[in-house]
Amino acid sequence: MDDTTVRPYRLTVDCVIAGGGPAGLMLGLLLARAGVDTIVLEKHADFLRDFRGDTIHPSTQDSLAELGLLDEFLRLPHADMSQVGLRYRGQDVVLADFSRLPTRRHAIAFMPQHHFLDLLASASAREPRHRLLRRTRVTGLIHDGERVAGVQAEGPDGPVEVRARLVVGCDGRDSDVRRAAGLVPRRTRNAMDVLWFRLPRIGDERLPLFHAGDGALVVIDRGDFFQVAHIIRAGTWDPTPDALDRMRERVARLTPTLAERMAALTLDDVKLLTVRIERLRRWYRDGLLCIGDAAHAMSPAGGVGVNLAIQDAIATANLLAPLLRHGRPTPAALARVQRRRAFPAAVVQRVQSGMQRPMLFGSDKGLGSRGGLPLALRILRRTPLLRHALGRLIGLGLRPEHVRLP
Repeated sequence: MDDTTVRPYRLTVDCVIAGGGPAGLMLGLLLARAGVDTIVLEKHADFLRDFRGDTIHPSTQDSLAELGLLDEFLRLPHADMSQVGLRYRGQDVVLADFSRLPTRRHAIAFMPQHHFLDLLASASAREPRHRLLRRTRVTGLIHDGERVAGVQAEGPDGPVEVRARLVVGCDGRDSDVRRAAGLVPRRTRNAMDVLWFRLPRIGDERLPLFHAGDGALVVIDRGDFFQVAHIIRAGTWDPTPDALDRMRERVARLTPTLAERMAALTLDDVKLLTVRIERLRRWYRDGLLCIGDAAHAMSPAGGVGVNLAIQDAIATANLLAPLLRHGRPTPAALARVQRRRAFPAAVVQRVQSGMQRPMLFGSDKGLGSRGGLPLALRILRRTPLLRHALGRLIGLGLRPEHVRLP
């Protein structure tokens, strides 16, 4: 009788990483350069995805410089922002200023994330110890007793087994690795969702990043169009013509110059992003570690998700690469990664949670309130030092990491 069972394709490496996002690709590149045999599994064929963060902070640009990739990065399509601006009921206020940062560049770069990920993937492809397997999704874990010893996956040609000294889950807020490991995040009660849509950009038109008053908008310059995020109360979007009309009216009141363009918007043009803020109590098990959104899903507020993911990857490589070259990291070594990166993630999430209600339409307290410029914005206008301090907090983060390759 013929044996028709499909046998898995088996691989053995030092580290297998699930997820080809910022954390996964950066970690794979760093480990490969440090002499660690590494495979990254990405479930999609490419990096073109909705709702992927595109804010590349000055600290992340410094990390690219440390890897010799900054010049290549700057040749890709992007828009620089040296200050974070807010237009509140027609009055412009600078929220944060990056001009005094101790970094190579004094600007946030806005770049479609697929360009950024393609850059990391191309750099990784030049490393002999690195492999990126696309269209390959983790379906389960391999165990050696209580220790995680690898992953089971499904690839374009059938099942795949990858045995490794360490499994790293970088597969986002709906992480398959996290679920298979039985790690359950704590979720913060969410107050807002985001509606995403594109509007044409006219000529060399420039608009502030933030717009507030009766609600809030984020307007990102994409060259020939604006990517717009409209903040709404969680669970309130009903994709009907009446809801679309009300949304058009809110956006037109916030930013009158966009009113005519909003009239052409259809329901098919509007995408809903359900915001989640959550994090794991424990990021690891013996043989397994979660970082990035798999460990701490962020709100889009502040655009810090990519930066935190990159910093997680750098810290993980710095702490674990020397161990992976010669053996497997112990749970105590994995705990050191969490201790280093949990504090910045927790603080940012707390700030994001506090930012939600003031940004919502119709809020009686904060930026949605009636009247003149709120006190906090008046103080920012009068205090350049505070704007530079906020620039440092946003541009560098609480615990910036630096690449330490052997």
